[in-house]
Amino acid sequence: MSEATAARPPEPDWRTVTAEELVAYREAENRFRASEEARPVTGEPDPGAVITWQEVALPGRVLPVRVYRPSAGDEEGTALPLVVHVHGGGFVGTAAQSDWVNSHLAARLPAVVVSVDHRLVAPGTPLADAVDDGWEALRHLVGHAAQWGVDPSRTAVFGESCGALISALAAIRARDTGLGLRAQVLVNPAVDVTGTMLDHPSVTEHDRSQTLAVPTLRLFQRLALPPGTDSRALSPLYADDLDGLAPALVVVPVRDPIADHGRRYAARLSAEGTRARLTEYPEAVHGFLSMPGLVPQAEPARAEILAFLRDSLAA
Repeated sequence: MSEATAARPPEPDWRTVTAEELVAYREAENRFRASEEARPVTGEPDPGAVITWQEVALPGRVLPVRVYRPSAGDEEGTALPLVVHVHGGGFVGTAAQSDWVNSHLAARLPAVVVSVDHRLVAPGTPLADAVDDGWEALRHLVGHAAQWGVDPSRTAVFGESCGALISALAAIRARDTGLGLRAQVLVNPAVDVTGTMLDHPSVTEHDRSQTLAVPTLRLFQRLALPPGTDSRALSPLYADDLDGLAPALVVVPVRDPIADHGRRYAARLSAEGTRARLTEYPEAVHGFLSMPGLVPQAEPARAEILAFLRDSLAA
């Protein structure tokens, strides 16, 4: 099936889905998310950006990345800011689903935006692999800044949902290793994968959300954390030290089961010395930034992210 004729598959029963059914669904769903048929939901890319697939060579693997650059113009030949983006989905998702927001940032900041097509959580592929992909891609891009045409001193991370977890952990590693970040943007972040992941009040309040239901969260938790995994080490909410991190914008859709993850993380960042701004969008649902065709509040959220990054990445 070509991208041009992709059709959206029905969701399986997340309570009983097998590994084979999960892989088949993921492949079909990702074809849809990358197709023209999905554009009424995912939004049209900004015409001021050029979008390409490229590869990043990491230890033991080659990782696809989706690269957004401003169209040739006054910025040609200059080192631009770098925004390293990680899409949401956890066990499903593709960088192409975020073309709307990332192309806009590339064109309007302007910047080079690199969206990491990390390994998706599945049996045999735990969350730790995706976390390593996000961090190692960031480190590679900063370390090869000239090759990518970016200014390593003006770098930000930006993630959505599980991608926000990956980005938050990357920001912590960046501080610990001396890799300078200017900003982190965390949209509907899933920052607690411990046993308390589903104990937050927002989970009970919005447990029947159409875009993220509790059975999906349970499946993600089961796949993400094989027996013996230290779940606190993969949960930014429970990090030992959150002082001295890059300033954060935390964007929370109110009608989201994990809205309290973002609220609590923003509060911890602020309490421990990291500048953090929490913005809530009352009518928005989980994943809304990848669904501008369905959720009008994606537009003001995108504008807020653009303004925050423009201030943070200024020369």
